[in-house]
Amino acid sequence: MTEQVHIAIAFERAGWHPAAWRESTARPHELTSPAYWRDLLRTADDSGVALATIEDALSLTDRFEPLEGLRRDRVRGRLDAVLIASFVAPLTRRIGLVPTVTTAHTEPFHVATGIQTLDFASRGRAGVRLVAGASAAERANFGRRAAGVDAIPASGRVEDSPEILAAFREAGEFADILSRLWDSWQDDAIIRDAATGRFLDADRVHNIEFEGEFFAVTGASIVPRSPQGRPLLTVLAHQTVPYRLAAAHADLVFTTPHEAGGRPGFELDAIRAELDAAADDLRTGDERLRVYADLVVLIEDTEAAAGSAVARLDEWDGAPLTSDARIVVGTAGDVADAVRELAAAGVDGVRLRPARQPADVVAIAEKVVPLLRSIRTLREDDGAGTLRARLDLARPESRYVREKVAL
Repeated sequence: MTEQVHIAIAFERAGWHPAAWRESTARPHELTSPAYWRDLLRTADDSGVALATIEDALSLTDRFEPLEGLRRDRVRGRLDAVLIASFVAPLTRRIGLVPTVTTAHTEPFHVATGIQTLDFASRGRAGVRLVAGASAAERANFGRRAAGVDAIPASGRVEDSPEILAAFREAGEFADILSRLWDSWQDDAIIRDAATGRFLDADRVHNIEFEGEFFAVTGASIVPRSPQGRPLLTVLAHQTVPYRLAAAHADLVFTTPHEAGGRPGFELDAIRAELDAAADDLRTGDERLRVYADLVVLIEDTEAAAGSAVARLDEWDGAPLTSDARIVVGTAGDVADAVRELAAAGVDGVRLRPARQPADVVAIAEKVVPLLRSIRTLREDDGAGTLRARLDLARPESRYVREKVAL
């Protein structure tokens, strides 16, 4: 039987190529228009894409980009990802909406209630992608912390930067608080009995009483328990420390395997082994961590046209396109082949990062997804009502119900 995967799309302003905004098909005047985001998300939704992530950041520069000498030939500015998701929630039908949140400067209480509200607005299709924020550019915008770091350590290892390592510990606390707040109302806490005047069973709303290295949160969420119980919690991970963050707290992890040793799944095997070891060490409960692989894609009708398109973009930007993820430049068939290889290697899903928006989003929806469906690599929509159910993730019971039973 052919292995099947869910498809996700990662949305990033004009696309993942820095010069994408200069393409004739781009819509640079509409990047801050609600209609632009509505059109992109509806295109993905109508095609059968399972979920969409929406990029965000807390600085005008990209993470770890120098503050001085700001390049003027790249897209600057963005809309808030949580608010984009909230806007498109009632305008879409099936697609999961997973905005990005930086954990170092936002408060977990605010994020928890915002994502719960998104879960209600989308009727159970909300999630969040957590990013640990340690860059100097981000920290300079808040002024409450010591200066951050200007670059990832030369070794590439998170462990070699005390500031980045601390940011990941903070992200772990942040994720823990989110799940506690999402559990703080039991499902049956609201009674709504007008005859007796009882709206709420106060015994079923619980203060979380959390105190850690970075946060102290006493009370319960202000939002009742949302349709999924806990909205989807996701992390992008490249190495040991973020793998352990994902294993301890996430429902789904985005990974970035590249071809190596002539075998497409080679690096993925190592990633899976490290994630499995971390899960054995840190994960509680029976729910398995879902693993997705990322691909940056530029799609044209022919390989020659795709090559010409990326060469033009690279010339405009002054450098070849680079990415933490594998880059596939070619036809819809080339992308489908890469997805099929990853499916055979055992991932649960593939997240496609369109190099150009909307051009590559349209190509994914109109060409790649139908092709994956025809070769039975796409995991079809089974009609499940929530994002968790669509991804075969159980709706968790509130931890406070379990704790009460244990007493």
